[in-house]
Amino acid sequence: MQMQPQQLEQIRSQFATLKERSPFYARKFEGIDLGDVRTQADFEKLPFSEKADLREAYPLGLSAVPQEKIVRIHSSSGTTGTPVIVPYTAKDVEDWAIQFARCYEYAGVTPADRVQITPGYGLWTAGIGFQAGCERLGAMAIPMGPGNTEKQLQFMVDMQATVFTATASYALLIAEEVEKRGLKDQIKLKKLITGSERSGKKIRHRIIDGLGVEFYDIYGLTEVYGPGIGINCQHGHGMHVWSDYVYLEIIDPETGEVLPDGEWGEIVLTTLQKEGAPLIRFRTHDLSRILPGSCECGHDEHPRLDTLTGRSDDMMKIHGVNVFPAQIEEVLREFPELSSEYQIRISHLDRRDTMRVYVEAPGTVDWVQTSNAVAARMKSKIGFTPLVKIVEVGFLPRSEKKTKRVYDERD
Repeated sequence: MQMQPQQLEQIRSQFATLKERSPFYARKFEGIDLGDVRTQADFEKLPFSEKADLREAYPLGLSAVPQEKIVRIHSSSGTTGTPVIVPYTAKDVEDWAIQFARCYEYAGVTPADRVQITPGYGLWTAGIGFQAGCERLGAMAIPMGPGNTEKQLQFMVDMQATVFTATASYALLIAEEVEKRGLKDQIKLKKLITGSERSGKKIRHRIIDGLGVEFYDIYGLTEVYGPGIGINCQHGHGMHVWSDYVYLEIIDPETGEVLPDGEWGEIVLTTLQKEGAPLIRFRTHDLSRILPGSCECGHDEHPRLDTLTGRSDDMMKIHGVNVFPAQIEEVLREFPELSSEYQIRISHLDRRDTMRVYVEAPGTVDWVQTSNAVAARMKSKIGFTPLVKIVEVGFLPRSEKKTKRVYDERD
C-alpha cells in the first residue's frame, strides 16, 4: 500500500522526539537514527514490534508520556503469560471514541438507534469502546455487558434495541435463543456489529437469518486503541481502516517482506496519533489482505481489509503437515447440509498424532455418508485423513464470549 504524504508527515513528526519520550523505543531503535526516515522505503527498513516486546515492558514501560498524563489503562484479553498493559492519555481516549463513532456511522447507525452492548467491560477494551463511540454519536447505549442471556433477551424486547454488539459466538447463541423462544416478531434489531473473533460465512448466515439483521465486522486490538479502528461499510466488502489514525501494511509472515495490495499476508499496524503507547510496525498475526480498487462508498482514503482468515500463530502441526483452522472451515463450507459449528481436537495416541473434527448437522442428514465425504475432502485439502464425527445441532458448546474451536491435547 502506498503511504499517504500526510501519514509520512505524522510518522516523521512522531519520530522527532520518540526516543526522548519513550525508554522502550530508545532501546528498540538503539543505533537507528529515526531522523533518517524520510521515505516509505526508509520506514519499511525499521524492525517490527511483537507482543513479546510489549510483555517485556510490563507494567508501564510502554508509556511515552509522563505518568500524570495517563488517565486509563487497558490490558489485552489473553489468559497466558505476562499481560500487556496499554496506557491511554485523555487525547487517546477521545480519539478512540471518534474512531468508534465513525464505525457506527459507516454501519448506518444514527442517534435514533438503541445500541445493546454485550462485550466485556473492565481491563478489556471492548465494552467501554462500544459505549464511548455510541454516546459520541448520540445514540442510546444499553450497556449490558456479557452473559445473563435471560436479561439480554428481556431488554432486547422491552427496550426495542435496534443494534446489537457482540462476539459472533454470542450473537449465534442469542439468535438460537430468539428462534427457540419465538421472539423474532417481538424484536426490532436492524444491525449486528461483531468483533474479537473470526467468523465464517456459515455462522454469519445463521445469525443473519435468525435475527434478521445486517452484519458488520469491526476491527481492532487492545494494543492499537481497541476495537473501532475499522469496519465494513454499507456499500461494499472489506473493513475500512482509518488511515488518519493507523498506517496499514501486509507482510509475508515468513520473510517480513511488504506485500502489494491484493496479496494475502499478516497485518502490521503503526499508530499515527497515539500518545500514551504509540506502536511502530506492530505485528498483529492476523491474516488478511488489502482489497485493491475502489469502494462504492467513495471513502478510498481509508484502505479496506478483507475478511480475516485466521492468525499466523494458529497453525497446527500434525503428521509433519501445517494445518490452519481456516482450511478445515473451508472444507465444511462445501457441505451446505452441515451446521456452522465445529470443534477440532488433536491427541497423541499410540505414538502418533490424531485429529478429530466434530461438526453439527440435523438428523435429516445421513451422518455416516456425510462424515466419510467430509473426511475424504479434508484429505485432499490438508494431506491426511482426520476422524470426522457428526453430532446433533446444539451438541457443541456455545459461548457468551469467544468460542474455542481447537483443543490440542498433546503433551
